[in-house]
Amino acid sequence: MDKQSANPAPLGLMGFGLTTVLLNIHNAGFYPLNSMILAMGLAYGGLAQIIAGVMEYRRGNTFGTTAFCSYGLFWWSLVAIIIMPTITVFQVQRSNDIAMAAYFFMWGIFTLLMFFGALRTNRTLQFVLASLAILFFLLAARDLTGSVEIGVITGYEGIICGLSAVYLGIAEIINEAQEKTVLPICPVS
Repeated sequence: MDKQSANPAPLGLMGFGLTTVLLNIHNAGFYPLNSMILAMGLAYGGLAQIIAGVMEYRRGNTFGTTAFCSYGLFWWSLVAIIIMPTITVFQVQRSNDIAMAAYFFMWGIFTLLMFFGALRTNRTLQFVLASLAILFFLLAARDLTGSVEIGVITGYEGIICGLSAVYLGIAEIINEAQEKTVLPICPVS
């Protein structure tokens, strides 16, 4: 690892993880969609991941660049999908359930492909990506069926996904700071 620059992955993982947990607490039915979730999607889920992706680019990490920039822009696009219909200058209709199912399905496909790209990294990252692919496919199923039950299951699965990303981010910070493995991430040998 290049000691001249910091590891940007924890920033991206924390931005993704915390924002995912907060959105999925909403999906599980604990509180309505609100400005806190949208702000997190713009700032920490979106901007922090894009910054991490640009930093990964500077380190020559194509996977990290693609993952963090893509998921940061996912958050921005999701917020735009939610708020654009409320801004009269755009004059766009709210996306219907079929369109949202297609949106989440395509993100699920992308994430599944990224999972295969992570097969030589560590088991924790693989879990994050596998659970995220499942999350996107559940969101697509929820929107296709209109099922409240699938929506609640999706929320709990999303909380697990987000917490796994938080764990990986914290593990990378603590393990680097201690110069030894304190929190295992199970690297692939």
